[in-house]
Amino acid sequence: MINHFKDLIVYQEAHKLALLIYKCTKTFPQDERFALVDQMRRSAISITSNIAEGFGRNTSKDKIFFYTISRGSLLELESQCMIARDLLYIKEENFKIIENNIYLVAKLLSGLIKTAPARQF
Repeated sequence: MINHFKDLIVYQEAHKLALLIYKCTKTFPQDERFALVDQMRRSAISITSNIAEGFGRNTSKDKIFFYTISRGSLLELESQCMIARDLLYIKEENFKIIENNIYLVAKLLSGLIKTAPARQF
């Protein structure tokens, strides 16, 4: 039974993704600290934060709104990761790991959005 947002698989996977982004961005050039690093970390945190906020909402409409915001942040993060890869800040093999995690979270979020009206949290 799901009693807390931490029980959601999508939250757990998004949390793993956020930790991966934090670890990955530690190796970025210092001059990216307040640019790309900050943006990527904010996007990653926004994903988990909006899942948590949506979980706490009472209406299906409110839940879907926050889960959709989370999906937007996920796509923003994907775009930022592509830029980081193209700038050679992320090795291709690490990018593939991140990309696979992004796709997993996207799939789980889509399922959550589709079923949010039927859920009673």
